[in-house]
Amino acid sequence: MRKCVFAGSFDPPTTGHEAVIRVCLETFDEVVVAVMINPDKTPLLTVQQREEMLEKMYADEPRVKVRTFSGAAVDLLREENTRFYVRGVRDGIDLAYENRNLHASAKLMPELITLYVPAPNEVGFVSSSLVRTSVRMDKDYESYIPEKIRNDVKRLLKR
Repeated sequence: MRKCVFAGSFDPPTTGHEAVIRVCLETFDEVVVAVMINPDKTPLLTVQQREEMLEKMYADEPRVKVRTFSGAAVDLLREENTRFYVRGVRDGIDLAYENRNLHASAKLMPELITLYVPAPNEVGFVSSSLVRTSVRMDKDYESYIPEKIRNDVKRLLKR
């Protein structure tokens, strides 16, 4: 069985994340979607809220496992017993950032295989940061949020 890990902050989950997970499901037998806890960031949503939204998005997909993790991605991969790490990339800036992380992670886990999934054109500009900025500036962000969780995100962000 082939399993991959797709990790991120998912603050909030976006249509871009959804597109990457769709590719993962076409490629792997199991997809671990990991909400990473970064103590250096101040998230808009709690870890529990992000995890619950991802679980709701994939409630009908038994091949998706949602979990949280705090620590290095290579430790998460070892815990999940896989060497396949999926990263979504929107542009060359994302690619450069991910390549720097790849080389550091490969030193810690030489068997690591990192797979880059390019964002489709229609979501190539979507990011959680864009959603958070749109919320702060009172601009429309609905099309950036997956339909299954759109109302949940709107409700949580009204607070």
